[in-house]
Amino acid sequence: MPIDITMPALSPTMEEGKLAKWHVKEGDSVSSGDVIAEIETDKATMEVEAVDEGKIGKIMVAEGTDNVKVNAVIAVLLQEGESADDMAAAPKAEAPKAETPKAEAPKAAEPAKDAGTIMRADAATQTAPTAKADPAPAPAKPAGGKVFASPLARRLAKEAGIDVAAVSGTGPKGRVVKTDVEAAKSGKTPLKAAASAAGASVGAAAPAGGMSKEQVIALYEEGSYELVPNDGMRKVVAARLTESKQTVPHFYLTLDCRIDALLDARAQINAQAPKSKEGKPAYKLSVNDFVMKAWAVALQRVPLANATWAGDSILYHKRSDVAVAVAVPGGLFTPVVKSCDTLSLREISDKVKDLATRAKSKKLAPHEYQGGASSVSNLGMFGITNFAAVINPPHGTILAVGVGEERVFPDKGEIKIGNFMTVTLSCDHRAVDGALGAELLGVFKGLIENPVMMLA
Repeated sequence: MPIDITMPALSPTMEEGKLAKWHVKEGDSVSSGDVIAEIETDKATMEVEAVDEGKIGKIMVAEGTDNVKVNAVIAVLLQEGESADDMAAAPKAEAPKAETPKAEAPKAAEPAKDAGTIMRADAATQTAPTAKADPAPAPAKPAGGKVFASPLARRLAKEAGIDVAAVSGTGPKGRVVKTDVEAAKSGKTPLKAAASAAGASVGAAAPAGGMSKEQVIALYEEGSYELVPNDGMRKVVAARLTESKQTVPHFYLTLDCRIDALLDARAQINAQAPKSKEGKPAYKLSVNDFVMKAWAVALQRVPLANATWAGDSILYHKRSDVAVAVAVPGGLFTPVVKSCDTLSLREISDKVKDLATRAKSKKLAPHEYQGGASSVSNLGMFGITNFAAVINPPHGTILAVGVGEERVFPDKGEIKIGNFMTVTLSCDHRAVDGALGAELLGVFKGLIENPVMMLA
């Protein structure tokens, strides 16, 4: 019988994507491993490969369609001996509607069964799985008062201050979905009588994210601005950072590090780099390479601070997997340098440059920007003296690094000049307490001011 080709989940958090390009047309024969389409998420462009032989019987989603839900049927594959007549029961091609409750995708961590995954080794393009679609399992009827709701619906309800149990569900078997929460928040659908007085009063309140689009636009004269819709990356960045500031209890620790010894060591190492015939050095270490190394070593030396909050537990990590913030057009990536403490400064330099280059062209695989326990965000190259960074959940800490600059300082009654940089550590108070964060930052300061100690 015909095989449904579905929209794959490219990461645990993916709920929808854009079908950017078809490499086949209806009637084309394909073999297992043939690239049939390209899809775009907020973070990457991936290729979809066929996992079965056959003929493309019908393309269900047009090229360029946005908001295609995970596990939505994007094409139908006919097997040997089958014809278009065998697709009589197939639904008509229709662009997915992002706001239709029944089209809400299952959680991205639950891809369709029998998925065949083939990942290419080249760095230029990552290949995603296609799948034979199985019907999404219908949720069981609520027992003992349990409310069935999608993870997205629960998060939106929490942000809006609405008890999800008070929302009327329109999904399969009464499941609460995104559009149900939005309807309750806007007041279009009344909350159930069982809702608490506090929850009911919030139903028509302003969105938790602040003023609505209409409210903001009303403040400005028409024609005095350009309205640019947010793309997928900007929406994800906004949602995650809003979640972080609303749910993670931040506190901040700031100190100055003298970096004269670091600058001398950097100059000496760079001077020893072999050069090509054109005179180009084989490598050039940056101050940030030393920062990454020192931070990774510090996390090993204060293991209780190498932690992430996990609800009723804390994860204490054995490795120093440190993410580095990379600015890209329209957003931010945080690729992770795995086991950063075990790498040499040159290896860290090469790794960060490679990850940053591929991040800017959206060619990172999901495993390269997921995970990690801490991050480093460096705005020193922009002349920023100091700042406090927002924690990237579920990380327990993030280190914000300012510019290195000459400063006047007192030393035993004498006035001297030295090179300093200011660093600020943001901590998740649930996992890293004040004294522990101070100890971690103190170890980092010692390593940065005496870089030879990174090798001890």
